[in-house]
Amino acid sequence: MLSFDNTKIAFSDKSTKSLRKAYWMFWLVKNPFLVLLGSWLLTLANKLRLPLHWALRNTVFEHFCGGETLDECQSTIDALGKKNIKAVLDYAAEGAEKEKEFDEATRRIIATIELGHKNKNIGFAVFKFTGIARFALLEKVGSLDPLTASESLELERVKQRADLICQKALELNVQVMIDAEESWIQSAIDEITEELMERYNKERPVVFHTLQLYRTDKLYYLKKLTALARQKKFMPGYKLVRGAYMEKERKRASRMGYASPIHPDKTSTDAAFDDAVRFCIDHIDQLAVCIGSHNELSNSEAAFLMDLNELENDHPSVFFSQLMGMSDHISYNMADKGFNVSKYVPYGPLRLAMPYLIRRAQENTSVAGQTGRELFLIRQEIMRRKKESSSTNQN
Repeated sequence: MLSFDNTKIAFSDKSTKSLRKAYWMFWLVKNPFLVLLGSWLLTLANKLRLPLHWALRNTVFEHFCGGETLDECQSTIDALGKKNIKAVLDYAAEGAEKEKEFDEATRRIIATIELGHKNKNIGFAVFKFTGIARFALLEKVGSLDPLTASESLELERVKQRADLICQKALELNVQVMIDAEESWIQSAIDEITEELMERYNKERPVVFHTLQLYRTDKLYYLKKLTALARQKKFMPGYKLVRGAYMEKERKRASRMGYASPIHPDKTSTDAAFDDAVRFCIDHIDQLAVCIGSHNELSNSEAAFLMDLNELENDHPSVFFSQLMGMSDHISYNMADKGFNVSKYVPYGPLRLAMPYLIRRAQENTSVAGQTGRELFLIRQEIMRRKKESSSTNQN
């Protein structure tokens, strides 16, 4: 049986001091009012370009991000590697507006791929389309409104950037994940990503498409795309997640008067996610899958399905992934049992990473039980160390 209760393994590379810091941070984000107020203040401070390093660099940023540069990420990459966990490096830039910024993000992503080619402790590279394209452009493409001549040229440049990234990934044998985003731009992202998978996944899964299973349509989409891939003779790669924009999706749907595109409750989302995992494991000869979940039951179920299908824990087409700073009890205990595990490690200038950090705080507040579980496990490990220290001193 797969167990996630071993806190000694889960926090084996964390000092007691860092555990105490993490405890107080999770305690703060457990309060919805503090998170709401803090998110508003941080967004305002970022827009006004007020100094933020003093408040965030050694607290929230340090906990959820690898550093501001690839060099600063090296210690995190090495520490994870010692525990048989790969790093998924993500240049955390999103929401840019200028071509110069998009080209810079493309260069950074390619640099990540080049580093992944040299360093065996890096499992994937990852990027968001809003790091290399204007949100408004993707929204217009998704709405099927006709583009102006200049917008059509702009879209071609977006596709060229994505193509450069995936071409480099194929060349250097590094797999690349394309993150999912808000539903009203996702159809544009889906279309381009499908083209990239068809082009670059002929021999092996190089490009992974992220599916948010809180979307009511994504389980059907998964099955449809897998059938299309079989017909067109390419091997799709999927990263399965529940979703990261729940509050925003519901508010927009309510404001604009259309049916919410996400499941009405956690139970139906969980069912869709687990059905997607089951489908992928059952069809693992036709695809590759990364199971991106912080849910203990979903990870246990996936491990059970692998065993049921007589797949080795380190099957080359099945991966598990969690975010840096969250669910170490899942990541480290699964890695200890030989599963292919990775940690999603964002990096980049603190100001550019701000939207990501705010989402992490909001996610820990909105996901029922997530923060309470983190607090319980950290407290349990601190107590275990105290008892161990006391026993050693007595002897």
